[in-house]
Amino acid sequence: MGDQLLWEDTIVALATPPGISAIGVIRISGKKAIDIMNQLYHAKDLHTQATHTLHVGFLRDNNIKLDEVVISLFKNPGSYTGEDIIEISCHGSSFIQQQVIKAILERGARMAKPGEFTQRAFLNGKLDLTQAEAVGDLIASNTAASRNAAINNIRGGFSDILKELREQLIQFSSLIELELDFSEEDVEFADRSKFIAMIKSAQKVVNQLSASFELGNVIKNGVNVAIIGKPNAGKSTLLNTLLNDDRAIVSDIAGTTRDTIEEILNINGILFRLIDTAGIREHSNDSIENMGVLKSYEKIKQADIIVYVFDVLTNTSDELEKILSELKKENAKIILVGNKSDAGDVKTWHSLFQLFSPVYISAKNNTGIEELKTTLFDLAVSHKSLSENVIITNARHYEYLHHLDGSLSEILSGLEKNISGDLLSTDINRCLLYLGELTGQITNEDRLDYIFSKFCIGK
Repeated sequence: MGDQLLWEDTIVALATPPGISAIGVIRISGKKAIDIMNQLYHAKDLHTQATHTLHVGFLRDNNIKLDEVVISLFKNPGSYTGEDIIEISCHGSSFIQQQVIKAILERGARMAKPGEFTQRAFLNGKLDLTQAEAVGDLIASNTAASRNAAINNIRGGFSDILKELREQLIQFSSLIELELDFSEEDVEFADRSKFIAMIKSAQKVVNQLSASFELGNVIKNGVNVAIIGKPNAGKSTLLNTLLNDDRAIVSDIAGTTRDTIEEILNINGILFRLIDTAGIREHSNDSIENMGVLKSYEKIKQADIIVYVFDVLTNTSDELEKILSELKKENAKIILVGNKSDAGDVKTWHSLFQLFSPVYISAKNNTGIEELKTTLFDLAVSHKSLSENVIITNARHYEYLHHLDGSLSEILSGLEKNISGDLLSTDINRCLLYLGELTGQITNEDRLDYIFSKFCIGK
């Protein structure tokens, strides 16, 4: 897979972020890792030391003392990459780190490419491709939900499902091939009824995995929430209350917010990208305000959820009905929020509630805010559980699951029509191809390079 000479060499990279810190970690992987380290570390021969051990001492480049370090030794095949790995914990001076890396390069290593350590782990069979991609997701995780989804997939939650399906398909395919070998004797080794049941079960699993992608996308990328409404409806006050911070300027002057303001709110492990927009009104003599209104419309089109804030004292049912009709044209979920409810007429609220079921709040007095947060969360996750065993967060996985579902349907249709074994075998092989693309058993070098190029250097 790829240029084999590339994987014969030894790579090095700084595994911690560059800059001054207490310590920095430099990682080396490859056949020459221990030989190179022995040239810099003279306290003991690392070849004779047990794997998964720590060693303390000075690194010396010829007669120059570089630093006192801790060396972590991981011998193949029981390492992350499946090769000999050494991790050097040195002091966090950028100068020291550069000098240590320079000395390692001069002794035959080369700088690692982004994601190359994990790519080697994949190529050496330590991880399949879905697990390797989950490593990247774990590094990028910024909430408990995204971390948990990534860890579960690293542990093989997704891989195990695919492996079981692949084994079942291969087993049946081998029986079909056996039938073809004995075609003149008209024998049937593969139980069609059992295979139909297995395919239907597999489709159910694949559909469940595909359905989890909507939640996975929310966990991984967050949710865009456009807070819109007429000028002075209380949008900026609501943003400040949700964030518990005076992020937006608030005044009684209509049109105070001229540009969009974006902030992040974490609700139960889901990131909501709140966008406070300029108040929308049809006519204004202020050209800058009009530009802000145009930006508001742009943000509405990009939103996953639209929060329309209205003033319960001034908005009428007819106005809300017209607004709601317009908002429904957008590809977004909608929450109507009745603000200033602490000062409104209860009868007015009641009639509006019967028609629109809004969330009533007082942004100024911080009432109804928790209910609004709960509504946002429920709408974002569509009442799915974040504790589901396997959640798909990768668009590539979703694409191949879609192909896989179509291929399983073709197999099922062929079985129900009692097509010949050779045609059935072709359909099964196509299904196995999609499974191989998912797990990386069948892929090309360019695709691998693209996937791992999105990793940070040193991982």
